Amino acid sequence: MNKITKNARAGGMNSNRLKRIRPVLQRYVDEGGYGGFVTRVVRGGQLVHADQIGWQDREADVAMTDDTIFRIYSMTKPIIYSALMTLYEEGLFQLVDPVSKFIPAFGATKVMDLDGRLVDQNPLRPMQVRDLMTHTSGLSYDFLEDFPVAEQYRQAKLMNDPTRTLETLIDDLAAMPLAFHPGTKWHYSLGTDVAARLIEVLSGGSVGDFLAERVFAPLGMNDTAFGVPKAKRKRLAAMYGHPDLMAEGTTIGQLFGHFVAGNRARREVADTYPVDAPGVFQRGGVGLFSTADDYVAFARMLLDGKAADGARILGRKTLELMHTNHLAPALLPFELAGAPVPGWGFGLGSRVAMELGQMGVAGSVGEFGWAGAAKTYYWVDPREDLVAVLMSQFMVGFDLPENDFRGLVYQAIDD
Repeated sequence: MNKITKNARAGGMNSNRLKRIRPVLQRYVDEGGYGGFVTRVVRGGQLVHADQIGWQDREADVAMTDDTIFRIYSMTKPIIYSALMTLYEEGLFQLVDPVSKFIPAFGATKVMDLDGRLVDQNPLRPMQVRDLMTHTSGLSYDFLEDFPVAEQYRQAKLMNDPTRTLETLIDDLAAMPLAFHPGTKWHYSLGTDVAARLIEVLSGGSVGDFLAERVFAPLGMNDTAFGVPKAKRKRLAAMYGHPDLMAEGTTIGQLFGHFVAGNRARREVADTYPVDAPGVFQRGGVGLFSTADDYVAFARMLLDGKAADGARILGRKTLELMHTNHLAPALLPFELAGAPVPGWGFGLGSRVAMELGQMGVAGSVGEFGWAGAAKTYYWVDPREDLVAVLMSQFMVGFDLPENDFRGLVYQAIDD
């Protein structure tokens, strides 16, 4: 049911205009192979829109519900970085600290030069903690094809062996060369997984336990975790779309070929993103399961640093530091999988809107957010006091329902 709440006017939104969201997203269900969507919009502290569209499991005839659980893939990242910044606030590290100060193996990590030679990191500018958070670390992903080190990642199965612990994963990663010298390029990467391991080193416990204590419990995110208990698995959304991004040997180029060929179907991803191994499959860049309402609670915290009961999670100045652009002009526009992303900068874990005319979508300067590989998406617009979340399960969709959703949310502002 389309739920345009009675709070729309109180939140400065036009309820009739909000009704435009449903039919647009419904077309992706009817024509695009998507199972369904859950959408939420909060403005001025008011829940102004909540909807569930389509199917949680089309084949089983199970409709999408308000508490459907999703694999959120890279929307794990902002949670990891926010948790890490709670340790920054305790004075346990500085952004410019070398990563090797805490994970010594990275002190010996070489850089693969353009001619294939292995050279030392610049001792005056080694990999720093901030590089992990801004994707300037020199690390890569196995599904990206623009640097030779990605083949080494694929051979080592860095992304598709969920039986490997986070500690072992990072030990293996540190033994491989960097794709470029830290700080010289923006490149999407496993840096967030290193950040998750840094949380473990600094806290003395698992990243899963740390997130539960510092983020999930205070924010009431009761359905967010590395894994799904048996009693909740009936709420887990089925996956549709293109083949599994995290499957062995998969690359973005291959997936684009599937998109062009119209190869979309129901997909099973449990082998690479298991529901039943929360003690081992703990990562930084992927791994969490969540709901739309849980993620709204997290995103709303990023506005003022507080939980709903007023308990502070992060300080105001820390949030300002996180959500300002950290990339030097020479690194802009950054490129994601080879495609330039004009108008955006990058903060400590999220893209940051800088030039509206370049972005190609509605928004505000200073807006920030991120997305997941299976079409989960969120953004926070401090200028408009607005938070929005879209959840689906469609593997690496090259179409952009999230941009439609953005436009439909902004056009409904009525104050």
